[in-house]
Order: sequence, then structure tokens, then C-alpha cells
Amino acid sequence: MINLLVTLKIALRALQANKMRSGLTMLGIIIGVAAVIAMLAIGTGASKKVSQEITSMGSNLLIVFSGATSSGGARMGSGTDPTLSLEDVEAIKNECPAVIDVAPMHSGSAQVIYGNQNWSTLIWGTTPSVLYINAWELSAGRPFTDQDVNYANKVCLLGKTVADELFLGLDPVGKIIRIKKVPFKVMGVLRRKGQTLTGQDQDDVIYVPITTAQKKLFGTAIPGMVRFMMVKAQSVHVLKDAEIQIQELLRQRHRIGANQDDDFTVKNLTQMLEFALNLTKIMTLLLGAIASISLLVGGIGIMNIMLVSVTERTREIGIRIAVGAKTWDIRFQFIIEAVTLSLIGGFIGTLIGEAGSITVARFADLPVVVSPLAIILAFGFSAGVGVFFGFYPAYKASLLNPIDALRYE
Repeated sequence: MINLLVTLKIALRALQANKMRSGLTMLGIIIGVAAVIAMLAIGTGASKKVSQEITSMGSNLLIVFSGATSSGGARMGSGTDPTLSLEDVEAIKNECPAVIDVAPMHSGSAQVIYGNQNWSTLIWGTTPSVLYINAWELSAGRPFTDQDVNYANKVCLLGKTVADELFLGLDPVGKIIRIKKVPFKVMGVLRRKGQTLTGQDQDDVIYVPITTAQKKLFGTAIPGMVRFMMVKAQSVHVLKDAEIQIQELLRQRHRIGANQDDDFTVKNLTQMLEFALNLTKIMTLLLGAIASISLLVGGIGIMNIMLVSVTERTREIGIRIAVGAKTWDIRFQFIIEAVTLSLIGGFIGTLIGEAGSITVARFADLPVVVSPLAIILAFGFSAGVGVFFGFYPAYKASLLNPIDALRYE
């Protein structure tokens, strides 16, 4: 124990004697650790953002789009040809065993007015099922009902952004707003959901009964037609079954022949978002691996400086060996110096990495997560770099012949 303390004091004294060189040597480790922590924090934050996106959009989801129109040989995209109807929605809900619920969707943009305040937003016509399918909750009031859908009642639910812009902190529940000059009673306010991965504000929206949207706001080319529907499967394990059942049922209902293309599109939203989540994880690992290269460069710098130190302190090594220092005492001294450089550099790099992550989170509006595991890994790696790259100079120093070392000038 005494020898360890003596060796540690000698190592620290040697580092203090060359403060500028020690600082420059640590610079590579500082940059490497800071880069690793910042990159992992940004990558983990991106993964968290995707996870929140999956949660905010519900789970076990399928989206069924209506067909695509063609004009002059140019196809206009899914949802432009009204091939889905409210009857299709009921059929899928009742005849597909793997499906637990369905919500039709019909949308349009409109100017909304309350008192002397107005706001342009997206209006979605749907059914009460949309709240369950998307795992959305209300922060105030209650949802509209199936009876409101049946009678095309003029009621609505407000997203938090719309409520804030129109009511300026007042309670919207029970108030009357005007959508395209049509009066609507506010039944409730949705809990805040935030932005999507593409930056779209999910709270800048109003939900009304789909029949009300069709008959009193936007109309439809064919009565009862919907743009698309959101489908919730019984579980994630039967998503594929639900997709097949929906395809078979709609082909039968739309009288599509064996050699004809579908006039609808079924998309597995959960799989798409999970793919994005896996992609962000891969990017996080790649960013961490790239940042780790700077740690390797820093380690090479430590080895280089330690070799120079061995050469400069040859006489000192010779004296220590002559007075009884053992081989491992010499090795341990230089290893301690290398590890100390790495750990101090790692500590400073950790502080810089955390500060950089917080700065990115503040200015880029990205949820950055500084994981304790990332800090431990960065610290451990920096200590490992010190041991690995400090061993060779220490080994070389311990093999010096004491007589040759004492004669060295």
C-alpha cells in the first residue's frame, strides 16, 4: 500500500512538472469522450422521440387508404379516389376477427372563430373510436358519442394548440366556436401530444363527427365516402392476419376480380415506425463508433508522450532501479501516469459532452438523453486507453539497464 502511494505521488509530480504537455496530451481524450457522450445522447434522444411517436399514434395500427385517381396517365396518389365508405368501416369492424376497432377519417382545413380570435387549422371528421385506437386522452371535458355521429350533431374536440390560440387560457368546454361559419359546441380538449417526426403539430387539430364533416363542412363526391380509416388489431401478433382479412373483405365488397388491382391500400403503421426506431438505434451506434475513433487517436497521443517521457527520465529510472525499485514499480509508475491523464481527460470530456448535449437540446428542440451508461462506458474506455497505450512505454522503461540508464545524458 505504501509503495502504491509513493508511486502515485511520483507519477502525479511528473505530470505536474510538464503541465502544458500533459494538457495537450489529454486534449485527444477530452475531445473523444465529449464526442462519444454527445453523439450517444443525441442518438438516444432521437430513439426516444421515435418511441414517443409510436406511443402517440397508438399500437397495432393499420391504415387503409382509398384508391388513387388518374389524370392524363398521372396517378394522383392514395386517398384521391373515394373508394372507401362508412359501410366498409362497419364491415371490417364486424367481419374481421383480428380487428378490434375501426375509425373512419375525413379531413379538410378551415378558419375557426371564437369571439374576436380566429385560427386556421385541420378539421378531422371521425368517430369516438379514434381516441381508443390512437391511445389519446382528454385533458378536459368528454368525447362526442356515437349518437352525435348518427345525428350529425355540431360538436367538436379541440387539440391543445387550437384551444390555446382561440381561448387564451380560458376553459373552452361548453363554448361555441364557428367552423366555416357553422356553430359547433366544444365537448372537450385533447391532452397535448406534441410534434410528429416530420415536425407536424399533432395538437393543431379539431375533431368532429364524421357525418357532420361530410354533410355540413366539406361534403363528399359520393355520400358516405371516407378518405381513409385507422384500424386497430387485436394484438401485434395478428397484424398480418388483420391485413389479410381486410384485403380479402374489401376485394369482395368492391367486386374486384382475381387479376385486378386493389382500389385501396393497407399500410402497417406500427412496422414503419418500428423500422424508424431500429434505424435510429443503428445511427446511434455508428455515431458512437465514429466518435470513439478520436479516443483511439487520443490514446496514441498518450503513448507517444509517454515514450518521450521515458527517454527524458532515463537517468531517474536508472537511479530508482539502482536503489532497489522492482520492474513492476517502474511499469506501474508509467501506467499510473497514463491512466491519470486518461481519467482527468475523461472527466473534463464528460462535462463538455453533457454541456454540448444540453446546448443541442435547447437550440435544436430535440430530446437529448445523457445516459449514465454512456458516461460509464466513456470513462471506462478512457481508462482502458490509458492502460493499453501506457503499457508499452512502461514496459520499455522497466527493461532499461540501470548502468546504461545512469550513464544516459
